Amino acid sequence: MTKVLTTPIKDEDLEDLKVGDIVFLTGRLITCRDVAHRRLIEQKRKLPVDLEGGAIFHAGPIVREKDGGGYEMVSIGPTTSMRMEKFERDFIRETGVKLVIGKGGMGPETTAGCAENKAVHAVFPGGCAVLAATKVEEIEGAEWTDLGMPETLWINKVRDFGPLIISIDTKGNNLFQQNKERLNEAKKPILDRIKKELSFIR
Repeated sequence: MTKVLTTPIKDEDLEDLKVGDIVFLTGRLITCRDVAHRRLIEQKRKLPVDLEGGAIFHAGPIVREKDGGGYEMVSIGPTTSMRMEKFERDFIRETGVKLVIGKGGMGPETTAGCAENKAVHAVFPGGCAVLAATKVEEIEGAEWTDLGMPETLWINKVRDFGPLIISIDTKGNNLFQQNKERLNEAKKPILDRIKKELSFIR
């Protein structure tokens, strides 16, 4: 399935999505990495942006200040999502965010958080940071700029941002975990055969 999600995202927009589906995002996308997660969850600081029904991107972008004021997106590549694993379940519950985007998979805590709160995690292909920047129509604002460029909450207006591969759906399915289990099943007979052939080695 290929689908366009538009913010604010509703629960029913996500119900028919399954792991492996492709989505594109139109609307508002906020960059949000380690420190912003830590400020909300560990330091109990209120986020300066409303994420209810929204989308976040685990990303550290390169942004240029324009001569006439405002900002321009130069490059916006994904950060490894697993870095946010210990925060994401609580983050999803407390913010109402519906779409979490990053690089690579996430673990059981995020999987549980997506099932409990009707949210999804999606993977943006690595190595496409400049292409991603072309999908940012406008940077509408920036919050927590004291954190520096990579950790600032950049508020982006995007159109057809993607492709995004659903890696965790609202039913508790985790694509990366499923692939890992399939790989382990497939490699077991191969390893058993190798052990048998090399059993003479001590």
